[in-house]
Amino acid sequence: MNIIQIIDKKRRGESHTFEELAFLIQGMLAGTVADYQVSAWLMAACIQGLSLEETTWLTDLFVKSGSTLDLSGVDGIVVDKHSTGGVGDKTTLVLAPLLAASGVKVAKLSGRGLGFTGGTIDKLEAIPGFRVSLSTEEMVEQVRTLGVAISGQTQDLAPADGRIYALRDVTATVDNIPLIAASVVSKKIAAGAQVIVLDIKYGRGAFMKTLAEAKQLAETCREVGKRLGKTISTVLSAMDQPLGAAIGHSVEVMETVNTLKGQGPEDLEDLSLTLGSVALVGAGRFSSMAEARVHLKKSLASGAVLDVFRQMVVAQGGDPAFIDEPERLPQPQQILTLVSQTSGYLGAVDSLRVAESAKILGAGRTTKADVLDLGVGVVLKKKIGDAVSVGDVLAELWVGDRSQEQAMDVLSSAFSFSQTPVPRPPLVEEIYCVEPVSSPRR
Repeated sequence: MNIIQIIDKKRRGESHTFEELAFLIQGMLAGTVADYQVSAWLMAACIQGLSLEETTWLTDLFVKSGSTLDLSGVDGIVVDKHSTGGVGDKTTLVLAPLLAASGVKVAKLSGRGLGFTGGTIDKLEAIPGFRVSLSTEEMVEQVRTLGVAISGQTQDLAPADGRIYALRDVTATVDNIPLIAASVVSKKIAAGAQVIVLDIKYGRGAFMKTLAEAKQLAETCREVGKRLGKTISTVLSAMDQPLGAAIGHSVEVMETVNTLKGQGPEDLEDLSLTLGSVALVGAGRFSSMAEARVHLKKSLASGAVLDVFRQMVVAQGGDPAFIDEPERLPQPQQILTLVSQTSGYLGAVDSLRVAESAKILGAGRTTKADVLDLGVGVVLKKKIGDAVSVGDVLAELWVGDRSQEQAMDVLSSAFSFSQTPVPRPPLVEEIYCVEPVSSPRR
């Protein structure tokens, strides 16, 4: 058995054995299979596909390539949530303290930006001093004592997925259902949670461009999880326009804080409450999503969720002063405005174009080695369905020292208009909520 034969086999559309996939993954980790060979295999897998059996084996190999979080010492139900990636998606930063304030534990392994989407870990690095890399022991202890921890994927948790995750970002092999499913589910299993909720994005600003693809991914994740002994809930949410108003790093952290203060965008709060309700029902805290939602809404309004967020920032070494003084976060060199030349109604906001604009400014990566500009980004002032007059500000462009004219041109092309009223598109299309776990961990 050798790596060239394995690459060629998938290039010809044949199915792998478990042993062949194990040879690939173990060789990658040992250094006997080079990154360029793994990249060639990834492209072959994207073009020819992976069967459900191959996807399950790959997921299992990712999990077994390292250790898993031992949460046996944590009292209560442990919840984990994952998004497949979207433009302006900062729900983890809202949802994690929201759930912890409701008495469930949240152990969240997050990633960096992938393709055109932002990464939770990149956003958290905008917070002065915030430690995004916790050891396994530190993460378990923080979940036990505080109830919530968000950390980057450590070297000992699903390390094979971490290696492949970075390669996919720079080899045009991101939007592939089996690879996404294997990456997502392996991280969730490695994180050791009892309740897993997946936010599957679809639309122009998501890796799944259609609702049908999103449903296929959701079904694949649920089935892979089932075969590996994990029950998974899924929510399908739209990404035809950015979530919230902010796209970037500092700007998204600011929007998170505003949401935790009850002053955030309606769509971001709504999706966070939906995901939180699914998680609390799965954890057995409430018998219906409606009851859970009422509870979460009250918790948000009380300030309790913001308090948990503040405590998490402090626990991970961050300076919480930015919560009341956002200027302490990385800032742009200047803020430019995009002004409407049209009157009517905003008919569409192309999420992909908005993300491309932010990426041009330095908010996204083209290669693994790229250094992000955490102070740049886009802040939308209008969303689909809003009335627009000539001279209205459509968006702000928070710019640094990179290609601001090109970024503005791309951003301008993201907006289209209608002369008749446009209904606001639905945010959530489908919810698959599993039965509650039988009992909390003791």
